[in-house]
Amino acid sequence: MSVSIESNFGADYAVHLPLLGDSIAELLAFFGVKRVYGVGGDFVANLINTLDKQVAVLPSSNEMHAGFSACAQAELNPLGVCMTTYTVGSLPCTSAAALARTEGLPVVFISGAPGEAEINSQALHHSVHPHTAWHTDLDAALNAFKALGVRAERLQGQRHSGQPNVAAEQFLQLLTHAYVNRQPVYIEVPRDLIYQPTQALSLPSCPSQLRPQALNLSGAELIASQIRTQLEQAKAPLVFLGEKLRLNEPLLEKILAFCEQNGLPYATTWFGKGMLDESRPLCLGSYNGVFSRLPHQAYIESEADYVLELGTAIFPSDTNNAFSSQTHAIDNHGNKTMLKGTAQWEADIEAVMALLGKQPLTLNASVNLAVETVPQLAPQTELGYHHLSACINAAQQRAERPFIFLPEVGNSLFASFELTTLGSDIGRSYLANPWYAAMGTSLPYARAVVDQLAECQSSQPVVVITGDGGFNFQANELINLQKQGANLIIVYMRNNIFHLGKAGDAPIYACNHEGFDPKLLIQAYGGSGHLCQQSGKFVDTLCGCIASGGLHLIEVPASVEASAQSDTTQKLNCYIGYRNGNPEATQRWQELCEKRD
Repeated sequence: MSVSIESNFGADYAVHLPLLGDSIAELLAFFGVKRVYGVGGDFVANLINTLDKQVAVLPSSNEMHAGFSACAQAELNPLGVCMTTYTVGSLPCTSAAALARTEGLPVVFISGAPGEAEINSQALHHSVHPHTAWHTDLDAALNAFKALGVRAERLQGQRHSGQPNVAAEQFLQLLTHAYVNRQPVYIEVPRDLIYQPTQALSLPSCPSQLRPQALNLSGAELIASQIRTQLEQAKAPLVFLGEKLRLNEPLLEKILAFCEQNGLPYATTWFGKGMLDESRPLCLGSYNGVFSRLPHQAYIESEADYVLELGTAIFPSDTNNAFSSQTHAIDNHGNKTMLKGTAQWEADIEAVMALLGKQPLTLNASVNLAVETVPQLAPQTELGYHHLSACINAAQQRAERPFIFLPEVGNSLFASFELTTLGSDIGRSYLANPWYAAMGTSLPYARAVVDQLAECQSSQPVVVITGDGGFNFQANELINLQKQGANLIIVYMRNNIFHLGKAGDAPIYACNHEGFDPKLLIQAYGGSGHLCQQSGKFVDTLCGCIASGGLHLIEVPASVEASAQSDTTQKLNCYIGYRNGNPEATQRWQELCEKRD
């Protein structure tokens, strides 16, 4: 016998059931989501109309960019959210999902889906279904995300007439999984469920209450005692902060306060760049073996006699560990304590730091980190990747506010590790995806950063650094930056080729045309274009762009000569040549390593 929800549970219960679309909006707001990036479509139209009442549903120029913007959003917030239509919209997001999984980002990929009442023997548009197939496959996108190791589910509708569907609870479980584990999830929402009643939820007061409240591990006091003993015996201690801490700001602040209180020098990895204010006297910057060029690199490599390593990756990346060149002094240090943070939300590190912070250390160390004077470039010096960071650092010193850097993957990324990152109103002064290393992310990342700055009413300058390939790959996102009224400076390093990794003269490396004028393009999007070839003019132009606000592009002709590359890129190319058995590169690499001994 068929029964209704009203006859089963009563009229009062039935009338108070929320619609699924409203519950989804409420749950996103509960996790602090204020914006959703996406591209519209038929299967997601109902959800867009519902969410638009509570959350800003923002357009992206394509679905992959929407996913990348959501990744940047997740770097700065509890969750990032991307929304697209069924398969033709969701499948282009798989690269962003792979980025989120690799970088450990809680991104929620929401896709519309066919209504449950629409599923029958007939093939539906957008489904992956060739005309020769004998059966319909509605799970192509679900399976694609699952293949990446992403938790992927389709919300389920009512299965008994007397019971409301539990799709809202299912949605909450998926958001909680993303938030607690800092991993992406993929959710398909059948379009006919949006306006159907769903089981009402009772939420805690804040998302943090969804995390495990107890650390089910013992021995924190023993680890803290060992660390205290080692720190107090050391004459030159060093605290090395891993990239996992960038997504745990409260814990990072506690660790930094502990270092400042006890006068402990600290540094971070390449992947952790931007989470520290490198102007602090005890901050030694982001270190990566021979590929770094830090003012106090000698302290890290020659003087530090004990290292406390916190929050680094369980399985390290070659990029972050001096490209497996065996020149990373932290990796090879003989006297260190590693606390990786294997518990959820690094609860094990937090427990140890709480014990260490109960009383000040009695240190045997006398650390002297003298401030080094940075040589100034002559104004007429020809500009290129080899001087780029020095010029941007000089402009930042003259500016009223510190910069937020968004380097594109490639030569720009490697040059950017020489930038000085300072404090930020949004908690991060440098965003990239150096582990996954997806090209075409800097402008979608800029979208999210500009929105975040607007939310906190900050006028902090945003600087994108990109080459030809990266810029042309994503230039269509400029339309949304124009709509935002973004205060953004794009430093466009031009040489008309994909240079990093170029292994021949095949046409595939020719990513630009000599007749292309990016200054005209930026004008079409309401911005201003500039051309700079010398360091002095570049610094003046960059400062002028920041002062005037708005959208700017500074074109810099970039030589492809080896000597014109950044210090990091020159070393990397030398190391690659050494690994490939090139005699000249082998000799240079050996000389480079001997200088450090």
